[in-house]
Amino acid sequence: MAKTTDPLVVGRVIGDVIDYFTPIVKMTVSYNPNKQVYNGHELFPSAVTQKPKVEVQGGDMRSFFTLVMTDPDVPGPSDPYLREHLHWIVTDIPGTTDATFGREVVSYEMPRPNIGIHRFVFLLFKQRKRQTVTTPSPGDHFNTRKFAEENGLGLPVAAVFFNAQRETAARRR
Repeated sequence: MAKTTDPLVVGRVIGDVIDYFTPIVKMTVSYNPNKQVYNGHELFPSAVTQKPKVEVQGGDMRSFFTLVMTDPDVPGPSDPYLREHLHWIVTDIPGTTDATFGREVVSYEMPRPNIGIHRFVFLLFKQRKRQTVTTPSPGDHFNTRKFAEENGLGLPVAAVFFNAQRETAARRR
């Protein structure tokens, strides 16, 4: 059973988005230039407008990964009936580099939370080989578990999430 001190359990990423897993590679996500994503920390939407740098450590020259970014709190965390909203998919990320060397199959969409505090989750899956993934049709509700199953990805090998909420003009200063 998952430890209750695991930030992915406390933040309900495990449960709402994905089943319990054991991280086996290290993934760092950072927005320019020094805004690293830490589980549960808050980032302002104005600080995450450009796609982040995602580094993978723990793979090798023969391993490839798929990165998914999703918001499970749409339209708002108290009633997320549209859960999940897909923000980004990158596949074929070499195991010894970062996501800029992968194949972007869903372009990065910056977070724009309207109601409440949203979680923005980055999940890294190990691919069996280079592959083309089946992406959801526009307008479909995204489901990380279903996506992973349909593409033979299994459980994630790394994950991290941040929180964000709508910025008022005063907060942007």
